[in-house]
Order: sequence, then structure tokens, then C-alpha cells
Amino acid sequence: MKPLDLDFRRPRAPSLLGYALLALALIFVADLGRSYYAERQAISVAEAGLAQQARARGATRPPSTGRLTATPEEIALARETVQRLRMPWDALFGALEAAANDEVALAGIEPDAKAGTVLVTGEAASYPAALDYVVRLRAGKTLASAHLVKHELRSGARPVSFTVSASWGETKP
Repeated sequence: MKPLDLDFRRPRAPSLLGYALLALALIFVADLGRSYYAERQAISVAEAGLAQQARARGATRPPSTGRLTATPEEIALARETVQRLRMPWDALFGALEAAANDEVALAGIEPDAKAGTVLVTGEAASYPAALDYVVRLRAGKTLASAHLVKHELRSGARPVSFTVSASWGETKP
């Protein structure tokens, strides 16, 4: 069995195999560059041919000015998205976390940016725990007029399912 040479302090002389692999890599890179250049030329020729065919057919589409036109629905959707992004999300999440306790688990948050309201659905260990959560939300400065919209008694670890509605957007004094 040949002994292992693990002395890393001593530099090794480059081998013939290393030079051969380097040459092969350089040839590969050169071929790749040549192929890329050839494909770019082919794409340019194809684009020119398509443009010429479009002119021959009498295409009525004017040249692009770089500006995109949007439909009224797209503009309304963009405005709604901007309005949602402007809402004080950190304040909402902070208020929900401040009112949380071990007896309540949130299941969903449905904000309505246009109306400035939020629906919070959750589950509580008991009905008094759900009411306590609503009182804690009211006590915060972020959500105004928080009130219990719906509750449902069930069986299991969290027997009370509830929905709370609150005004959101402007802070209370």
C-alpha cells in the first residue's frame, strides 16, 4: 500500500493532467463564446426577417414609444394596491400582538383598506377569554370601536370561535 503524502507545506509541481484539463477548459470556453456569438447573429437575422414580413403585410401597429397603456381596471387595481401598502401594517400587527394571550389563537385577519376596517377571526379557550381579547383590542390605541361580531360555541381545545370587527387606519387620541 502506498503511503499518503499529507504534507501541505511543500508546494507540489503541476502535473501534466492539470495542464491538459486547463487546455480543455479554455477550448470549451472559446467554443461556448463562438456559439453564443453565432446564436446572437441568427436571432438578429430572424428579427430583421420578421420585421420585414410585418412591413410587407402592411402591419397597422404603430412603432412602440416605450409607454404602456393600462386599462381602467388595471389602474383601479394599482390604486387599491397602493392604498393597501400605505396602511399602517406595523401598528395593526402590534395591536393584535399586544392584545394576545395564551387563551386566544388568531385564525385570520381580513383588512379592508377602502372601508378602513379589519375583521379578526380567532378561537378562544372560553367565552370570557374571547370577550377579554375584544376589551384588550379596544384598550389599544390603534384599533377603534372593536366589537364582537359573531361567536360560536364548539367542542375541543378551543371551544369558542369568534369574529371581531374594528375600525383601522386612524389612531385614537
